[in-house]
Amino acid sequence: MTTPFEKPQIISHIQKSLNYTVFDSKWIPCSAKFVCLGNFARGTGVMQIYEVQRGEVQLVKEIEKAKPLKCGTFGATSLQQRHIATGDFDGNLNVWSIYANRNLEVPDVPVYSVKAHKEIVNSIDGVGGLGIGDGAPEIVTGSRDGTVKVWDSRQKDTPVANMEPVEGETKRDCWTVAFGHAFNDQDRCVCAGYDNGDIKLFDLRNMSLRWEKNIKNGVCCLEFDRKDINMNKLVATSLEGKFHVFDMRTQHPTKGFASVSEKAHKSTIWQVRHLPQNRDIFMTTGGAGNLHLEYPAERSKKDADDVDMGVAGTVNLLQNVTVSTQPIASLDWSPDKQGLCVCSAFDQSVRVLIVTKLNRLLGLAFQLYAGTETETGIAESSPASLRVGVVVMQGQLGKPKQ
Repeated sequence: MTTPFEKPQIISHIQKSLNYTVFDSKWIPCSAKFVCLGNFARGTGVMQIYEVQRGEVQLVKEIEKAKPLKCGTFGATSLQQRHIATGDFDGNLNVWSIYANRNLEVPDVPVYSVKAHKEIVNSIDGVGGLGIGDGAPEIVTGSRDGTVKVWDSRQKDTPVANMEPVEGETKRDCWTVAFGHAFNDQDRCVCAGYDNGDIKLFDLRNMSLRWEKNIKNGVCCLEFDRKDINMNKLVATSLEGKFHVFDMRTQHPTKGFASVSEKAHKSTIWQVRHLPQNRDIFMTTGGAGNLHLEYPAERSKKDADDVDMGVAGTVNLLQNVTVSTQPIASLDWSPDKQGLCVCSAFDQSVRVLIVTKLNRLLGLAFQLYAGTETETGIAESSPASLRVGVVVMQGQLGKPKQ
């Protein structure tokens, strides 16, 4: 029987109170620094850069912007440049150079700027940078105006792709976007989630809608387990505390992708983030409890018509912790240090967390599969809690010998 102390522990290492509302926080690659984006009460935007030093966080740079900053990503930059792309409340997409000659410096003028949308940029993601994903470095933005646009910073003013409703169709608020399937120079997909529960998968190679599904509640966050591989797993979180995990390897012509969903708790699940060092581990914020997900030994099976279809897995409770009285709006893992992450909450604070024993989760998953761990369930908690999920491909583990 696995004891509670052998399971991962989520430790609040550092907490820093802020004088503004923070919407997003991102680790700066190859450093002990992170960026916080938000807005002051006077209606202006702010970008702050902090450095972790001897158990504390020190403010090393603060820049005030004309418009509140909603979201950011380092996904489309190189490890040498480390440019951050941001979306603001006025629909602008800006790319900022935060390093100049290896010195920390954020200029007043962005290296790339475009009026991306007519309304607020709700979500942003990047691919092709940081050595992750093949092909050109690109940025995708989703907005309240109902459009999803893909940008290349080498092309001024015009998006390389624009996904918008047809004339006469109701424009839905796009809450989240994510890149995936960038495993070669030609293939690339964008997944978008909307306020009415729609999930749409766009194939950028064929410029077509590849798949869509409605999960009945607003989609708060989407993320593929890896951007730079053939689509494997997609996690979607939603209002009313429900999450969905889709097996993206096998698409049935009529049933689509197999999925497993769970009513985890009564509050919104704001974010999901996969561990960079291990795609089988993910953390969600704003929910209750930590979840363990395992797949059967077969990734696909034949239906009655002898057509391949995916196989969904099961979910078990693993761990949970409450760190704030308010919802946790953002979370980002350190790309360099396993188990280190930063999160921000609507209590105007940012926290550096440490998640322990992540290297032992694979063994724990095998114990669950073998039947040596029997405790399951979902814990009730406050809206500002974290949970860790583990996705284990049992085909990789193999069944235990009799």
